[in-house]
This record gives sequence, C-alpha cells and structure tokens, in this order.
Amino acid sequence: MDSKAFLRMLAVFALLFCLVPLPCSFGQSPQQQRPTSTPYSGDLSIFEAPGRDERLQIQRVMDLLGIRHGSTVADLGAGSGWFTVRAAARVGRSGTVYAEDINPAAIQYIDQRLQKEKINNVRTVLGTPDDPKLPTNSIDALLMLKVYHEIAHPEVLLARLTPSLKPGAKIGIIDRNGSGTDHGLNSDVVKREMASAGFELVASYDFTKADGQDYFLIFQRR
Repeated sequence: MDSKAFLRMLAVFALLFCLVPLPCSFGQSPQQQRPTSTPYSGDLSIFEAPGRDERLQIQRVMDLLGIRHGSTVADLGAGSGWFTVRAAARVGRSGTVYAEDINPAAIQYIDQRLQKEKINNVRTVLGTPDDPKLPTNSIDALLMLKVYHEIAHPEVLLARLTPSLKPGAKIGIIDRNGSGTDHGLNSDVVKREMASAGFELVASYDFTKADGQDYFLIFQRR
C-alpha cells in the first residue's frame, strides 16, 4: 500500500471514530437534576409569624410523628428554630432535639435563641447540602418543614441520613405543591424520590394550613 492510500485509510477511520459515540466508561455525564429553590438565607424572623402554630397544627403534627417525652428529634433545615423549640418542649429534659441547618447564620441565631430562652436539650448541627451530619442511630422522628423543595440531591442526602435513624423512625415532610423553583414541589415527586431511597409512605395528610396546596407526608424506612 502506497503512502497516499494509507493516509486515505487513516482519514476514513478518523471520520468513523468521530461519528460513533464513545462509551461512557471514561466518565458519567452529569446527573439530571430536578428544579429546586435556592435555600432561604434572609431574615429568619419571618418564621415567627403569629398564628403559625395554629395554621400548621404543629401539635397534631408532633402527635402523628410519635414525638413524646424522651424522644430524640431532628429539625432538618431548622431556620430560626421555630419547630426546634416546640419539639424541645414536647420531649422534655430526657429528650433531645437536633437543630440542623446548612446556613451558619441560622445556627448562630438558634444558639443565641437557646441561650436567651434557657433551653438545654437542643444540639445545633451545621450540615451540608448533601449531608445533615446527624449522629448514627439517634433519631426517633425527623421533620422537614418547607425544606424538601430546596434539596438538590435527595438521593445522596437520604442515603447519608439513613444511618442516623433508629428502627421505626418516622420522617415527616411538610411542603406545598409547586414546580421546585417556586418554593414548592409536587407531592408525587416527593413520594417517588423517597420510595427510590428506600422509604415507604405510611400516612398522608392535607390539614396543614388547609389551603389545598400544603401537604404532610410521613415515611418510614422499609
């Protein structure tokens, strides 16, 4: 074979190489993400609006999550600590509440609140978007109050959260229907993602706020 023919053959192989898709073994393409909302980082006092207890029926929520004297509870995405202090009152001195947030300003806010209100059964935890950093085998009940729509990688976070749950622990999710970018996420999406992560839906309610948009879902590990 002369040199010109050899070069022509190389050109043909090069063209074919460009047209045929390469296998993915050299690296996965970025994972498709559903739309999410930017985690809130503004004025934390907005969570303390008068009447919020009644609108969310938070005592009923704690009843359904089995939160009682001596329970260990996690408030994931605790914000101002609004739910944290209510859970702390419910579990009493023999219980513990972990107030987790990814915003250092929120953790500082809660720490100051705990000192001011002389609450001694709460531990603050600075987590990351993909890891709440809760202690292993510690949690009886966990609540995500208007937080789930901000979680960009739920499968990763839930995998890292699972070791923190005691057998039979309940996860409560209160959120509102939405697109993901409007500080809401359709309940069907939440159910699908939780099921994929190994959690079973054990109860579903729509009494929180009674606006036809909010929902309260309870899950347990299969």
